[in-house]
Formats: sequence, structure tokens, C-alpha cells
Amino acid sequence: MTNRNNLITPEGRQALEKELDYLWRVERRKTTQAVTEAAAHGDRSENAEYKEGKRKLREIDRRLRFLRKRLEVVQVVPYSVQQEGKVFFGAWVELENDDGEIRRYRIVGTDEFDPTKNFISIKSPMAHALIGKQVDDEIVVQTPEGKKLWWLNEIRYQPFADEESVG
Repeated sequence: MTNRNNLITPEGRQALEKELDYLWRVERRKTTQAVTEAAAHGDRSENAEYKEGKRKLREIDRRLRFLRKRLEVVQVVPYSVQQEGKVFFGAWVELENDDGEIRRYRIVGTDEFDPTKNFISIKSPMAHALIGKQVDDEIVVQTPEGKKLWWLNEIRYQPFADEESVG
């Protein structure tokens, strides 16, 4: 059985790989150099630059370990033509409620969740309500404020035209 915690889009995996590469090739080298230079100034016990550099280096190393382990277990879910017409992982959807409010979301893995891009986690109540639905279906989402009703206007497996530059 697939673990929903490990699902990721191809773009999401690329983003994690890019972050790993940047941290390893750029940030860690730059920080290591700064720590080396700060250490050359003598007494490390009262050297704020040295202490801050070591703290930043530990942060970078912690993130590098996380990313390496994460990349070993994530399962990329590529687009498949069989998905057309229904909502599955990776879909962009457009929803509308009774008030005419329109919202657009993309269903992504937990590593990709980003409210600024309207990327919602596959584990969210909205995603659970959307999976398997078709255009014009009624979507009922349980929220802390109660049940919310939406209609599914559109399903895509490519970004909406006005969102292509986002993310």
C-alpha cells in the first residue's frame, strides 16, 4: 500500500534535489569558509562569529541529512493519461461555492504543501473530499467551522494559465 506521507510530484522532487544541491555546493562551503576565518581570530569561547557560524553549519547539516533521507523514501507520482476527467494526486482544480467564490488548488505531497501557491496536502480534508471527483460534482468538506459545500468547475494536470509563473 502506498504511504501518502511519501508521495511527491516530479516538480516537488526536483525542488528537494535543487535545495540539497544548493545547500551542499553553495551554503555549506560558504559557511565552512566563514567558520574557518572566524576561528583564525583566536579565542573561540568569546568569538560570536565563530559560534554563529558553527550554529548555522549545524542547521545546514541537519537539513542536508533530512533531505538525503527524504529523497530516499519519497515516491514520485507522474502524470498518467488515465487521470484525465477525475481528481487525483497532482491535479489542479477550480472550485466554486454558493457565494460565487472561486478557489484554485493543486493536490501535492506533504513536502510540497505551500499555501502561497495554493498547494494543498494530499492529507488535507479538502484533498480527501476531492480525490476521485469529476467536473460538476458536489464537494463537501468538513472544516472546524462545519461542513462547506463546493462545486468542482475544472480539473487540470497542467497549471492554470495565470498560475504558470507561480512556483
